[in-house]
Amino acid sequence: MEAENQTGASQFLLLGLSEDPDLQPILFGLFLSMYMVTVLGNLLIILTISSDSRLHTPMYFFLSNLSWADICLTSTTVPKMLVNIQATSKDISYTECLAQVYFFLIFLGMDNFLLTIMAYDRYVAICHPLNYTVIMNPRLCVLLLLMSWIIMFWVSLIHVLLMKRLTFSTGTEIPHFFCELAQLLKVASSDTLVNNIFLYMVTALLGMFPVAGILFSYSQIVFSLMRMSSTVSKYKAFSTCGSHLCVVSLFYGTGFGVHLSSAVTHSFQRNMVASVMYTVVTPMLNPFIYSLRNKDVKGALGRLLSRVTSGL
Repeated sequence: MEAENQTGASQFLLLGLSEDPDLQPILFGLFLSMYMVTVLGNLLIILTISSDSRLHTPMYFFLSNLSWADICLTSTTVPKMLVNIQATSKDISYTECLAQVYFFLIFLGMDNFLLTIMAYDRYVAICHPLNYTVIMNPRLCVLLLLMSWIIMFWVSLIHVLLMKRLTFSTGTEIPHFFCELAQLLKVASSDTLVNNIFLYMVTALLGMFPVAGILFSYSQIVFSLMRMSSTVSKYKAFSTCGSHLCVVSLFYGTGFGVHLSSAVTHSFQRNMVASVMYTVVTPMLNPFIYSLRNKDVKGALGRLLSRVTSGL
């Protein structure tokens, strides 16, 4: 097949999760339901936090931003997949594909940074409770959020600019349900050494430092809890971390699962199933984890629903 430059390769073919026509209606219904639950659940978390003054704290400020990032992350991939299933089409334009790569990397990176910042917030709250309001002041919270956005904007932009150097064959098939950067590099017709070096370097840095930060924060939290004499105080302190620990385990567990499955097996089907976990399932479960395991959110959600029902 003749290779063309990036402007000549006007579109790619997304093979999707399955080529079986009998499975397409099932996949469409399943992913449409999951997408709606994700959007509505995370919007409800954002609305609950913004409407209750008792939740106007750094912890819930970052939680509302995490919910927004989850909505955007899922919206980057699932709607296009649903359109392709419904239209029995597999194509995605070159420009759409690059845009999908760009925004997917931004919002995935934001999830990564926000989970790290939330771990630091819990560390300060439990290990330095008297100085919590001084350390986690509004200025620092906004600065941490802004720095995260700026880093991911530039990292994602560099990835896309490096992608524009590559050439692709006409009708290039991507064995995935969205334009994942690693899969695009595998199907490129030109040399991807620079792209792969930058990808591995960024993955190592943006993976190693946040994970190290989370592990450090929770190690200090555990040491602090061990020094507490009161069982009630221990339970109360740890309960504030329970929801965050569940989300962290789900996010990094599925993320590492994707990379391990890619390294161990060359099965595209298994890689796609693993990708579904952190691109669709994790953002969908986050609102349930925080609403079911967090008494403050449950209380605020109950007050919000009671106001809504009383106003009807």
